[in-house]
Amino acid sequence: MDNLLVAMRREVGLRQDYLQDRTVHSIYFGGGTPSILPVDEIQKLIDSVAAHFEISAEAEITLEANPDDLDIDKVKALRSTPINRLSIGIQSFYEEDLKWMNRAHNAQEADASIKRVQDAGFENITCDLIYGYPLLTDEKWNSNIQRLVDLQVPHISSYSMTVEKKTALAHFIRQGKSAPIDEEQSAEQMLVLMDTLTQYGYEHYEISNFAKKGMYAQHNTNYWKGKHYLGIGPSAHSYNGRSRSWNIAHNMRYIAAVQEGQPAYETEDLGLHDRINEYIMTSLRTMWGIDMIYFEQEFGQDVSHNLMAEAHPFLSKGQMLHKDASLVLTDQGKVIADHIISQLFIL
Repeated sequence: MDNLLVAMRREVGLRQDYLQDRTVHSIYFGGGTPSILPVDEIQKLIDSVAAHFEISAEAEITLEANPDDLDIDKVKALRSTPINRLSIGIQSFYEEDLKWMNRAHNAQEADASIKRVQDAGFENITCDLIYGYPLLTDEKWNSNIQRLVDLQVPHISSYSMTVEKKTALAHFIRQGKSAPIDEEQSAEQMLVLMDTLTQYGYEHYEISNFAKKGMYAQHNTNYWKGKHYLGIGPSAHSYNGRSRSWNIAHNMRYIAAVQEGQPAYETEDLGLHDRINEYIMTSLRTMWGIDMIYFEQEFGQDVSHNLMAEAHPFLSKGQMLHKDASLVLTDQGKVIADHIISQLFIL
């Protein structure tokens, strides 16, 4: 771990010229389980960013955390760092569901971790829930949502269970030891999620994200709006508007490359079609949608007219709206967002 952290701190300096804007508006510790890191190592990583960039006084600094990592001592220690937002991977408040997902925490830790960070003074909190898996009855799903509402969690992220190849779940489904994922169940539970949270005053500002007014995730919102970012560490991705890069996924090779001051990443320049499709994909997932004025200015009138023609079937079915010079998804459209987006892509 020590060698990896030293390499990550050094990479910040090696990659500092990737971003033209020297002011950092958000820092996000994610992509694994950063909550197992000692607090002094978290501080060192933030210090390494501050040594090469200017961190905005209003910067959002998020740490992803497992509930079982957030004991009293860890939460107290985190309060002494610049971390000002916690993303807690709750997933469910039901013991049998957490065991089925092979999660490290239990139902009691899921509940207690939220109260603990609130009692410590963390107000900017987001929690994750998963839906669309065989054990999740509608009664359980309503209860999970209601629990986060009752705990006054200001931001909720929720994702449909997916089966990745070469995972234990995929193996169990193939062998008949676990029921397959029911897409109709996922769609229905997503509709329940949208309806319930909007009734409680949450804004559905991105397909998988809901927030009380003013509590949007700055980091993720910037990503969806095409802002530039630098990713540090193995497998991390970066984007500066003209190119995308991704670090090698092998820890030891990553460490060796950084120690030698060599690139530990691959890069691809983004062509016109790539930039168009990326904008369609990220913007249409949000409540702001595709800004057609910007789209025409950036990509040309012909491309803009073609996009409107491709969107027509979804507009006529009520799955999209053309509102305030933007194309946005309706609730019907959000359920099949991936399909709509793929149909709008420039091939």
